[in-house]
Amino acid sequence: MPKPAALTTPDGRYIVVRGRLWRAADPGLAEADRVRHVAALMDGRRGVAHARRAGDSAAEKAAHDAVDAAKHALGERGPVWWTDGAPDLNRHMARTTSYADWFAAAANSSATTE
Repeated sequence: MPKPAALTTPDGRYIVVRGRLWRAADPGLAEADRVRHVAALMDGRRGVAHARRAGDSAAEKAAHDAVDAAKHALGERGPVWWTDGAPDLNRHMARTTSYADWFAAAANSSATTE
């Protein structure tokens, strides 16, 4: 069964995971750049897991650094990629932000379709 698509805020700035906002990748990235950065992110995540299993703290730190660099390149960390001055609400609970009404409606909508 395919994994359901992440709930995305109407402005496309965040995905919602367990009620928490996580900054989405910059939609202005060229597709080739996005693909390259996502591949680097996945390589970094696999590197973290491998280093943990091996008990190699130096390799784990290097892999975490690679994950961080990929997330910055994707626009998921670092300076925001939007230009309207809106604050960065990354890691905030959706219900406590300006997205609260939208999130409540989206949650009610998904509850009635399941």
